[in-house]
Amino acid sequence: MTVHFIGAGPGAPDLITVRGIKLLQKSRLVLYAGSLIPDALVNDISKGIRLVDTASLTLDEIISEIQHVDCHGHDVARLHSGDPSLYGAIGEQIRRLDELGIKYDITPGVPAYAAVASVLGKEFTLPGVAQTLILTRTAVRASSMPPGENLENMAQTGATLAIHLSINNLVPIVRTLLPYYGKDCPVVVAYRVTWPDELVIIGNLGNIRDKVKQSRITRTALILVGKVLEDQDFQDSKLYDPEHSHVMRQNK
Repeated sequence: MTVHFIGAGPGAPDLITVRGIKLLQKSRLVLYAGSLIPDALVNDISKGIRLVDTASLTLDEIISEIQHVDCHGHDVARLHSGDPSLYGAIGEQIRRLDELGIKYDITPGVPAYAAVASVLGKEFTLPGVAQTLILTRTAVRASSMPPGENLENMAQTGATLAIHLSINNLVPIVRTLLPYYGKDCPVVVAYRVTWPDELVIIGNLGNIRDKVKQSRITRTALILVGKVLEDQDFQDSKLYDPEHSHVMRQNK
């Protein structure tokens, strides 16, 4: 048997990959976090598949479910929101599977930051504005940050920031970023993007705290900070410039 770690995407059921759907349909057990995976996605899975919401389970209990199916030689789908390689907590599961000699594979999914870019109609890497996107988070009760990976160090780069799992830290985030980005720097707080109750709050470092406070968002939100988020003049990419030649297009 094989455990298939599958990225479900940001929320909309049709944003899971074709490969992911096929693996779900061939598995006999689907483990998923009910608070992060839409009902519409799991309800579309073929009948006869056992669905287990892992929201209330411990790691040991999740592995126990997998071992039980392993004894019968059936595949398992482990469904994660977004892309499982980012804050998916799959590393600890993979370590257990390695110890048990159980095979696994990983199917990537659409990450939240990409979904936000599509909703905003934005590109996060604009020529002459920003060519770096930093995916990070801040320390919370469940997870501390490794030495050196603090927000102040990242802010010094001036890069576009995608700050995950940190909406409850918005006040210290703003306080940290203000000296580097300035109060007029655009900020987007995206809540459950591509879900039916999606909410996108657009502001800047000077007013985003008040805007978010009024919305009463406390979880499942991504914070984006950077100059690429505003409408502005920027230079065209050289890729399509008629004066620029490359291996696929030579100047005439």
